[in-house]
Order: sequence, then structure tokens, then C-alpha cells
Amino acid sequence: MRLNSIIPNFKAETTEGPIEFYSWQGDKWVVLFSHPADFTPVCTTELGRLAVHQPHFDRRNTKLLAHSVDKLNNHVDWVNDIKSYCQDIPGSFPYPIIADPDRSLAVMLDMIDEQSKDDPNTAQTVRSLYIISPDHRVRLSMQYPTSTGRNVDEILRVIDSLQLVDRKPQIATPANWVPGEKVMILPTVTEEELTKLFPGGVQRVTMPSGKVYVRHTTDY
Repeated sequence: MRLNSIIPNFKAETTEGPIEFYSWQGDKWVVLFSHPADFTPVCTTELGRLAVHQPHFDRRNTKLLAHSVDKLNNHVDWVNDIKSYCQDIPGSFPYPIIADPDRSLAVMLDMIDEQSKDDPNTAQTVRSLYIISPDHRVRLSMQYPTSTGRNVDEILRVIDSLQLVDRKPQIATPANWVPGEKVMILPTVTEEELTKLFPGGVQRVTMPSGKVYVRHTTDY
């Protein structure tokens, strides 16, 4: 699943009933993420922390959708463990978990480990995460090994970056950027366009090369 690939309109069984992806997504952004197995320690922390942060995703017009190759009844039982471990989850568990026991969706969406990819019956799912825009395109992907849990703050940060750049396509966000900090103006924006596009001001950085390509602004 390369960047800008279109996620197919798959059907799946979930802890909240059957879904057809496009209809379920609607006009929302989606974070679709896989985990290796139910009743495992790192996965429990991941799904729990994402559930705790559900209001932050809601404010970003973003839905969460988990996936693993376990059976549906395992998911239902495991959710009780997650809620017990992460006791600050408000109310009921806030997002669905896909059951994919035949691994067909995991294989189709390339959520599997290279060493086991040739046998779909035993292929091991890794921690794949896709951020999908309302037009069903993969806008960002992350892949972690089974041993490393994901960082929820980073997931929220990159959603903020993607949505900001969609609104203001003349900019990009620098390393470690968080909302409120300065952004970078793309080199394709001419000097003549700067005043119109960024009336709040532009800061230029003098480089040893003499080339003017680093331009900052907080006007976004």
C-alpha cells in the first residue's frame, strides 16, 4: 500500500457488527491499524491508549479502526481486558476491531511480515498503520515490529500536518513540528506570491550556499 494508493472497499466483521469500508468511513479521515494478536501485552497498551485519546481523534474528524487476525469472540473478550487495564477509557469501548481469521485483509493491505508473507495461513501481522483521507487514499503509513508500541501523540501530530497541508497546500511542516509552531513555505511559491498568500509575514533564512529556499511563517 504505497502513499496515495486507494484503499479498496472491503467488507469485514467487527466488534460493532459488519461494515463496508466506504460506507462506514463516510466523509471522515480514518486511522486503520493492525496489531499482531489479541491477549498480548503491547497490543493491550496500544488499543487502550488509542481508546483513551478517542476525543482527540473526534476533534480531527477522524475515526479509528483496529484489525487483527483473531476471531471475533476473542476480540469481544479481550476488550474487557483492555478496559480493565486502561481504566481511564470513558464509557464503552469507542471503536471497532476487525476480525480477520483467514488473514485475507491483512494480506491484501500488506500488513504482514516479510519472512512469513508467502503463506497467508500463517502470515504474521505487524503493527501497520494507515492514515486514510476521505477520498479513501493512503496519506501516511507507519510500520512497527511486534516488539515496539506506537506513539499516539505522533499519530495525532501527523494527522494535524496532513489536514493543515490540505487546507494550505503551499506549506510543509518541519521536523518535530506541532500546531502553533512555524511552518515551511514550499520552494515552488514565488517571491511575488508571498505577500498575497502569507500577509502575516515571512521569515527568510540566509544559507551559506546563498540559495533562498528556507522560508518560515506562522501565518496559517
